[in-house]
Amino acid sequence: SIKMDLLHSNGVLIIQHLQRDYRAYQDFLNFMSHVGDPRNIFSIYFPLWFQLNQVVGTKMIWVAVIGDWFNLIFKWILFGHRPYWWVQETMIYPNQSSPCLEQFPITCETGPGSPSGHAMGSSCVWYVMVTAALSYTIRWKDKSAVTLHRLTWSFLWSIFWIIQISVCISRVFIATHFPHQVILGVFAGILVAEAFEHTPAIQTASLRMYIKTNLFLFIFALGFYLVLKLLDIDLLWSVPKAKKWCANPDWINIDTTPFAGLVRNLGALFGLGLGINSEMFITSCKGKNSCKISFRILCVAASLATLQLYNFVKIPTHTEYLFYILSFCKSAAMPLTVVALVPYCVHLLMRTTEKKLN
Repeated sequence: SIKMDLLHSNGVLIIQHLQRDYRAYQDFLNFMSHVGDPRNIFSIYFPLWFQLNQVVGTKMIWVAVIGDWFNLIFKWILFGHRPYWWVQETMIYPNQSSPCLEQFPITCETGPGSPSGHAMGSSCVWYVMVTAALSYTIRWKDKSAVTLHRLTWSFLWSIFWIIQISVCISRVFIATHFPHQVILGVFAGILVAEAFEHTPAIQTASLRMYIKTNLFLFIFALGFYLVLKLLDIDLLWSVPKAKKWCANPDWINIDTTPFAGLVRNLGALFGLGLGINSEMFITSCKGKNSCKISFRILCVAASLATLQLYNFVKIPTHTEYLFYILSFCKSAAMPLTVVALVPYCVHLLMRTTEKKLN
C-alpha cells in the first residue's frame, strides 16, 4: 500500500542517517544488537536469576517462550519486510536509484521483520527483571525507605528504557528492521511480560502441564502454517528474499528461520519443566543447602561456565529436520542443566566436603 511504502521509505532515510552519522558507534550498536538477542535469555539472564529467585527465573523462561511464540505468529500475519531486501525490490524509487544500505554479519535475518524479535525479547525479559527487583523495595515502609524505593524505581526504569532504545537503534542501524517494527516489538514484549505478572499458576505447573503447553504451541503454529499454505500463502516467503539480497551468503543462517526459533523455545520450555519436576531439583534446590549463599554463588558460576560450553556444540545444518531435532535437544539441555544438573552436582560436592570436615 501507499501508506506502508511511505512508512518504509521514511524508515530507509532514518537508517541512512544512522549509518552515516553514527559510524563511530558501530561497535557499540552491534554489541547492543547482541544484547537483545533472545538466545541470551537462556544462556545468561536465566542462570543468574533462577539461582537468586526461582520464581523470577521460571517466569523469565515462560515470558521469553510465549513472547517469542507470539512474535512468530505476528510475523506470519503482518508480512513485514526487512530494509536490506525491501530497498532492492520496491518500485517507489525513480530510475532504479534505490538507496544503498550497508549490511553487517548480523543483518541477514531470514524471517519477516515485524515485529522485531530482538526488541520484543529484550523488553519482555528486562521488564520481568526490573519488576522483580522493585518488588523487593516496595515492601519498605519508613519514609527514608520509601524515598529510596522511588529513586530505585526511577533508576531501574531509566536503565530499562536506555537498553530498549539502544537495542532498537542497533537493529535499525544494521538495516535488519524498520523503526516502526522495533517500536511495535518493544510494546508487544511489555504486554506479554505484564500478562505473566498476573499468572501465578506457572510456578506450580506439573510436567504434564509443560508438555501440554508445548504441544499446543507447536500444533497451533504448525496448523496455522499448513492452513495458510493450503490457501496458497507461503509463510516462508522471506527466506528466498534474504538469500537473494544478503551481501554475503555466509551471513545467512538457518538458525534465524521462523521454525528454528519455535523449536528452540519449545525445547527450552520442556527442559525447564523436566528440571523443575525432577528429583535432582527437589533434592538440591529445595534442600537445606538452597538457603546458603555459597550454594547459590557456586550454582551461578557453574551454570554460566557450563552453558558457555554449549556454544561450542555446532549443530549440523545440511539436513533441516535433523537440525530441528538437535536444536530442540540442545535447547532443552540448557535449562535442565541450570535447574537440576548443576545444583545437584554442587549439592553433592558440598555434602561431601561437609562430611570430610566432620
